[in-house]
Amino acid sequence: MKEYSAFSLLRHAASHNRNWRRAWRSPEPRRRYDVIIVGGGGHGLATAYYLAKEHGVRNIAVLEKDWIGGGNTGRNTTIVRSNYLCPESSLLYEKSLKLWEGLSQDLNYNVMFSQRGVYNLGHSLQDMRDIERRVSANRLNGIDAEVVTVAQIKKAIPLINTSPTARYPILGASLQRRAGVARHDAVAWGFARAADARGVDIIEQCRVTGVNRDGGKVTGVETTRGTIHSDKIGIVVAGNASVLAAMAGMRLPIQSHPLQAFVSEPLKRVLDTVVMSGAVHGYISQSDKGDLVIGAGIDAYVGYGQRGSFQTIEHTMAAIIQLFPTFSRVRMLRMWGGIVDICPDACPIIGKTSVDGLYFNCGWGTGGFKATPGSGWTFAHTIAKDEPHELNAPFSLERFISGALIDEHGAAAVAH
Repeated sequence: MKEYSAFSLLRHAASHNRNWRRAWRSPEPRRRYDVIIVGGGGHGLATAYYLAKEHGVRNIAVLEKDWIGGGNTGRNTTIVRSNYLCPESSLLYEKSLKLWEGLSQDLNYNVMFSQRGVYNLGHSLQDMRDIERRVSANRLNGIDAEVVTVAQIKKAIPLINTSPTARYPILGASLQRRAGVARHDAVAWGFARAADARGVDIIEQCRVTGVNRDGGKVTGVETTRGTIHSDKIGIVVAGNASVLAAMAGMRLPIQSHPLQAFVSEPLKRVLDTVVMSGAVHGYISQSDKGDLVIGAGIDAYVGYGQRGSFQTIEHTMAAIIQLFPTFSRVRMLRMWGGIVDICPDACPIIGKTSVDGLYFNCGWGTGGFKATPGSGWTFAHTIAKDEPHELNAPFSLERFISGALIDEHGAAAVAH
């Protein structure tokens, strides 16, 4: 078998991979589709997949302006958890976490979901009160959560600085053991392949330049590859939702900000969990390749650039070194930035709009990756049924008129 595998690799290499089967097709766009999904990231691909799988919709197109996984899906720090404070948020993320737990089997593609646990550190008495409140709220909603002591933290994470004389001494933490990380590009590829297998047309290098309307009803989109007609259009373009909304003559209550992250040189295994801190505003995990994956909060200014300020990098590094002084000797390998769109209450918009047949899924801020399967599952229901599922009903645009906001600002220590 090894000789055969080596021969196969050599044969494919000699043919410049011409005979390799593509993971998904690259079709020419049809003139009309039953549903168009604008945005080929994780959320958009998941929406198309669940539309086909759960609702039997077959004539679907996913339009991606660049390449699959080239946007925010490939520009994040891969954390998955559901320990939010408000019931509306926690139940939506818990649905997503349950889908994560069976996602590799469902897609027949290893998304490398690793339930290694997530610690949210507390550094003050108020931090600990907030942690106890959030843990209690999680348990009331059937979500696993627990409060852990400094001794328990030190035993689980030997390298962490638990000195009482530290600038931000650790007093305890919350722990969600079912939380963890996943491989971001594998998520995009897995959903793309699975959606394609169910007949979804995935059309890359197809930028949407306009949203066509006939009065109060959507009729299709203008793209760099021609006009494509549809009576249902779901827009899932993280960071650029306001741009697409303007094409449809709408204005959304969101702002777009750069969000930075970076990785270190590879190390031997030293950290087998995720550590987050709101006080020093940094979080860290170690990837399967061995590099430390580090991130923090958004840059304060608004914009669509995928580069952030050096001040944020400097602040984040100082924060991580406060928690792990040993890492001061580790060299950084590379950094990147994504664009996140944020609503006033730090919660997403998932639902219908005032334009018949036009649906938006946006405003996830820094929490989008972990919601990928749950977001796609509920958005698919909304598009197929033309009404929201009970899990995403609270996240409609109307809440900004009624005042029924869901305030998650800082509720889970760091909003990642």
